[in-house]
Amino acid sequence: MPLDWLGDLSAVDGPKYKAIETAIRRAVHDGSIAPGYRLPPVRELSWEAKVTPGTVARAYKALVDAGLLEAVVGRGTFVAKLQTAPISHEVLNTTFLSPRFPDMGQGALIREAFRKFADEAAYDDLHRYPSRETDLVAREAFCRVKKGAPIGAFTVDDVVVASGGQSAITLILQTILKGPSPVVLVDELSYSGFRRAAEICRARSVSVPWDDEGPQIDKLEELILEHGAQVYCGSPEVCNPLARPTSAKRREEVARLAEKYGLHIIDDDCYRMGPHKGLSYRKLVPDLAWYVTSPSKSVTAALRIGFVVAPNGWANRLARTATFSFFGVARPICMAYAYVRNHPTLPGIIQAVRSVMNAQLRVAINYLGQYDIRWMEDVPFIWLELPYGWRSGEFVQAAEGIGILLKSAEEFGLRRSTTVHAVRIALDGTLSMPDFESAIRKLAELLDNPPEKITV
Repeated sequence: MPLDWLGDLSAVDGPKYKAIETAIRRAVHDGSIAPGYRLPPVRELSWEAKVTPGTVARAYKALVDAGLLEAVVGRGTFVAKLQTAPISHEVLNTTFLSPRFPDMGQGALIREAFRKFADEAAYDDLHRYPSRETDLVAREAFCRVKKGAPIGAFTVDDVVVASGGQSAITLILQTILKGPSPVVLVDELSYSGFRRAAEICRARSVSVPWDDEGPQIDKLEELILEHGAQVYCGSPEVCNPLARPTSAKRREEVARLAEKYGLHIIDDDCYRMGPHKGLSYRKLVPDLAWYVTSPSKSVTAALRIGFVVAPNGWANRLARTATFSFFGVARPICMAYAYVRNHPTLPGIIQAVRSVMNAQLRVAINYLGQYDIRWMEDVPFIWLELPYGWRSGEFVQAAEGIGILLKSAEEFGLRRSTTVHAVRIALDGTLSMPDFESAIRKLAELLDNPPEKITV
């Protein structure tokens, strides 16, 4: 079989053995090489790749240790038949409910991180309650990766660690909301976690309608005045589920309203995998805007850690809220995050994850492009407004009937919101490309055959 999957390693930055690892992982995930495929002998691949045999052997060993390859004495090295994926979707559902990301090496890094912690942890690391002191290593790693990002000036003391992005949002609302019946403004179609966090804090959510540039600025002002709203929750980089950013002009307008009325803004930046597309609200209004992010959509969703860059003067209050709520994120998680984030191979791993997800995105667009869809590169989902004849609840039920699970528009809006017949299709990077393409093809066929109805 040709070695097209290997690619050209001559211009690769970083260790060549990692580049070979990444090429093999990508080939397995996109279906270029299937379970049972026999990889070239070490010396043959080293000749083709123009590297030393030891470099190839190191890459093979790492992938064997990770379970992706299998070494059989006397026969060679083969792509393993993974127990986790792909699996037969005639038995189990294809889940497009939430984005799932391929393991391009981050799993091995996390294992290394916990092994290192287990070997080197001091007594205090294993017995003390978490604190600002014990999570410093995670905050420092976060600051290094966010250096130069358009989120405004900040120091490590302005950063507070939470148990993921959802936890961060809840902690912020606990810190800033006051009074017996506070109001939180959310986009008309938005991440349901905003509303869940508001409910926990006994706040009422009110939806803000959108136009082509983002939240309608006149409606936003009306709602601030009508309800005495204390905070607006938004995702200007990419609205979940609409897969759309807020324009630069509209971000400026929202920031000016916040300054005018003393409105706090939560800027949730958890769904962007690629470069920033504009200025954060915290950059535009640093005394009132809270920047939230986590590694869930770029590294792993299992490593439960999130970060808040607080507005000027608010970090200590937020840190106290975290302490009284759950003491803080456990030391092993903070150490593991710092190890993974600081590792020199992580940028290449993240790029490989993006490559797989964007490849799936292109396949989905090829099949669904004739319909009313919204998408962005480096965003792991598609927003699909259903063609005439389909209602979102009916389509979700019909899709489940052919083994595909989706989220309908109703899950992203308030009960009083305008009905939109649409669904969100989250990408699943753990699927092989043939399985993913098969599932998307089934959805396209379903879209073309809405139920026949007669109204009298």
